[in-house]
Amino acid sequence: MNLTADPPHRVFKLIDQINPSIFCIHISNYKPALSFANPEVPNEDNFDRLIQASGGFALSATSNGPSTATSDAPQPTKYEYGVPLQTAGTSSGSFLRLPSPLMSSLCTDENPAAFLVSQAFECSRRVDIEECEQVEALSMAHYSSPAILRVPNSTTQVSIKIQSVLYQSLNHTLTRLEGSGVLRPSLVSTGQDRLCSNVVLEVKYSLLYTATGQIWEAGLSLVLGTFSSTVTLLQQKFEIHFIQHDTKPVPRSGNPGYRVGLPLAAGFQPQKGSGIIQTTNRQEQFTILHSTGKQDCLASEGLRDPVLFGYNVQSGCQLRLTGTIPCELLAQKIQGLLRGQAFPDYVAAFGNSRAQDVQDWVPVRYVTHSSNMKGPCQLPVALGIEVKWTKYGSLLNPQARIVNVTAQLISIPEPLPGPERTIVISTTVTFVDVSAPAEAGFRAPPTINARLPFSFFFPFV
Repeated sequence: MNLTADPPHRVFKLIDQINPSIFCIHISNYKPALSFANPEVPNEDNFDRLIQASGGFALSATSNGPSTATSDAPQPTKYEYGVPLQTAGTSSGSFLRLPSPLMSSLCTDENPAAFLVSQAFECSRRVDIEECEQVEALSMAHYSSPAILRVPNSTTQVSIKIQSVLYQSLNHTLTRLEGSGVLRPSLVSTGQDRLCSNVVLEVKYSLLYTATGQIWEAGLSLVLGTFSSTVTLLQQKFEIHFIQHDTKPVPRSGNPGYRVGLPLAAGFQPQKGSGIIQTTNRQEQFTILHSTGKQDCLASEGLRDPVLFGYNVQSGCQLRLTGTIPCELLAQKIQGLLRGQAFPDYVAAFGNSRAQDVQDWVPVRYVTHSSNMKGPCQLPVALGIEVKWTKYGSLLNPQARIVNVTAQLISIPEPLPGPERTIVISTTVTFVDVSAPAEAGFRAPPTINARLPFSFFFPFV
């Protein structure tokens, strides 16, 4: 507006400026860009055609790009987690294959099995009754013939041993085949129908490996079966799992809750945040004094009894003293007899608690009680262990869970000196059930929240 003019009036002025942040399209000369084509979704009808159009799926160790590896690079001497398992073959890209579904439920035979990666797949395979004898994926030899290399790029081979062969009939009954050897699919005619027998339905690899990353042994379990000419999609299952060689199973005291009569699982935590350290012998993790007929503490020194869940125990012995022994040294000796060489810091809440799950372990609360009588020295004479446990889980199948462990060390003043003195020391273990009584639950009665319209009682009110 030009307010100085008489009368005031609007002023229009065009200014030519360049703004680099504005991008203008004057002419659209690419017509396909004006619309988006919907991609074709793969299904059972067009999957084979899309596979051929895309060139298929293949795994190759060679590359068209420049190679960065040199011939002087050190070869791996062990398998590491996730590394494909190599098999003996002419090419360097020979791996143990584990068929799996890819984009659909159809089986893809190019999936390599990886070290320490346990897998299980179920997929479908298109079959033609006339070609069942020529399809390798239906034959036993296709899964039992590869030889796995003990370590990558080595010449030592581990043959796959057939451990068991089960045969599944058309009515799904299983029969174990003994000494049948390697069976091949065979096409037979039964009246007007045709059947293909000795077809692989399930494959289970069991690989034994060492702590140094080597394949020690390979086993194979198979389930064979039969399908008729009416079947076009055959269901197959594939599984692989790894077991460490020369290892013993970890003993458990229950699964998950403790079982009566089994020893308590106990251990130490060397530093805060670390896992629990346990001895390999479950019978020596939490122990008490061992009672003998002679009741001599020195004669039974070193003999201990495990603390068994659910068993209230009292044990003891007599310590005969001759001569003069310093009180501090005597107190240390008696405490060693009561506690043992390794008194634990933690007790497992469940019978199958793992050492790395520290939250599933209960700390041992250690309490010392001294006599009210004053004396120059206090001697420990009794150790009382109280284990509180509760029923955990369903009322139909409750599991025993430890919630608290308290160890009370009771001391008394040193007895009067004399030529021969006898001190009786004892240990008690008590299990206390602190489970809350189960109460029947009832649903709250329903409340009626009804509102009547304002004029419901009109004209009476």
